[in-house]
Amino acid sequence: MSDDIISLYRARLAREKGAVKKEWGGRLSIALIYPNHYRIGMSNLGFQIVYHLFNNRSKIVAERVFLPEGREMSHYIQSGKQLLSLETQTPVQNFDLVAFSLSFENDYLNILKILELAKIPLLAAERSDHCPLVMAGGITAFLNPEPLADFIDFFLLGEAEANLNKFIDVFLEFRGQCATRAEALRALAGYVPSLYVPSLYQLEYYSDGTLKSFSPTEDRIPEKVQVARYIPEADMDMQVPFSVVTTPDTEFGNKVLIELARGCGRSCRFCAAGYVYRPPRVHPAKDIRKSVLGGIEKCGEVGLVAAAVSDIPGIEELTSVIIKNGGLFSVSSLRADSITRGLLDNLKQVGQRTVSIAPEAGSERLRRVINKHLTREQIIEAVRLISGVDDFAVRLYFLVGLPTETSNDIAELIDLVKIIKHHMVKEAAPRGKMGQIRLSVNCFVPKASTPFQWAPLENMSSLREKQKRIKKVLVRQGGVKVNFDVPKWAYVQTLLSMGNRRVGSILLMAHKLDGNWTKALRFSDVNPDFFVYRPKGLDEVLPWDFIDNGISKEHLIGEYKLALKEEESAVCHVGECNRCGVCGHLEKSE
Repeated sequence: MSDDIISLYRARLAREKGAVKKEWGGRLSIALIYPNHYRIGMSNLGFQIVYHLFNNRSKIVAERVFLPEGREMSHYIQSGKQLLSLETQTPVQNFDLVAFSLSFENDYLNILKILELAKIPLLAAERSDHCPLVMAGGITAFLNPEPLADFIDFFLLGEAEANLNKFIDVFLEFRGQCATRAEALRALAGYVPSLYVPSLYQLEYYSDGTLKSFSPTEDRIPEKVQVARYIPEADMDMQVPFSVVTTPDTEFGNKVLIELARGCGRSCRFCAAGYVYRPPRVHPAKDIRKSVLGGIEKCGEVGLVAAAVSDIPGIEELTSVIIKNGGLFSVSSLRADSITRGLLDNLKQVGQRTVSIAPEAGSERLRRVINKHLTREQIIEAVRLISGVDDFAVRLYFLVGLPTETSNDIAELIDLVKIIKHHMVKEAAPRGKMGQIRLSVNCFVPKASTPFQWAPLENMSSLREKQKRIKKVLVRQGGVKVNFDVPKWAYVQTLLSMGNRRVGSILLMAHKLDGNWTKALRFSDVNPDFFVYRPKGLDEVLPWDFIDNGISKEHLIGEYKLALKEEESAVCHVGECNRCGVCGHLEKSE
């Protein structure tokens, strides 16, 4: 059976370009794990960036590990063999470090499955000194790591470009000096400002279940853990991030993903990435161009990645350069008020068939609540422009269950989609063919470090009713395809987004029940509704308050109050203000 797994992995490697395979002798070995299947993990640019940064160090050997699936999983279960790395098919348990890259809370259950397959004790407290240290990083780690606190030895908070090298330097220095894992964890926490060791902090609770205090157990351990930020101007040797490994076995095929910008200055109040990746940064045009041309030379096609690609200065010129050099490109979501005819013409020329925009809410009122800075007229004009160029399918992203949402807001969402269809038909009339409307309607999930971190999830029955109402009307509209997420998974995601350490027991129970969240939630000693449906007090100690990401809590409270008053606030003006606190925080840290 183990031979079948090795053959499968070697065949997978043979289809890749750019994988790194090093000799182990004298190097620190790291099992870099994406807690989902290979196809999904290799489509994640952040995971690829970390893989590159680790292996860029001569004293490090980093190999990838993914959640097995299908025939691969069957081999592991039937053989009882330990989970292996991809590059050299080495048992995960043999590595010095096991490093999880976390992007989505709904992958947390996979972490426990992977540890189990690797024969590593699930609970950090039960691991011996012979076990590899288990670490985690990624955006959900520096939003709220607490639901995973019992399972992860330490978290590295912040952007990898800003903290991985510092962490590696300290780890290599203390590697041979610490006799136990406890000593190693104390040393790391004392010397790496962005490193968080849950076992070195003590929690107290009030009788109602809210947090009373969160404090370090030792004097040399910081009360606040700093989120590391990568600022290109301060790190001139850093290049534009891109996917270093290409393979046909991903969501994007043999395509080099290239990051044009990080963060977003539009200040939408529900968006975690728009807050924790502040200040928003656009990579220098000359560096983007260099990476794009390199990507075209490597495989002929690039994927341009940013919160809103149409917001990038010079995007028309960049896409024209790609075409002129014989390359192809695709883009992620566009911003309705920054789409241009030139960009759409270039998208048509390279054969992209779908254009995505995100109105998020159907009514002007609710878009003011979420600070979207997008009017009905701008949305309609964008759709008219898109349909006037070609019969693109238009994907529209909406959220339901947003704070203050009413029945009228849902009615206006439905009405907006009807109006969009009307204008698409009108613009497409000369061609005789209209592109399809693909509606993606997701449930709002509150996120830490945003103005909506105090808001609850809307009741699942109410979310289902809203979905039914939208579907009932819009499925009768020809050319409109509607997709919804499942309110149950929004509930689980909220639990893992908003929970404290006590949520870890529910996660462990769900794992023991083979992923049956319904039973785990029903029979848990911890009440999950406490974290999901309860509005939080503005003066409450939140589970993630120990994380210092530079954004002041007062600013978030102010934004939340503006939302409740249905008022917008200004977009982010980097370096020109210090409303949220991040720019001033960066000046102090320099």
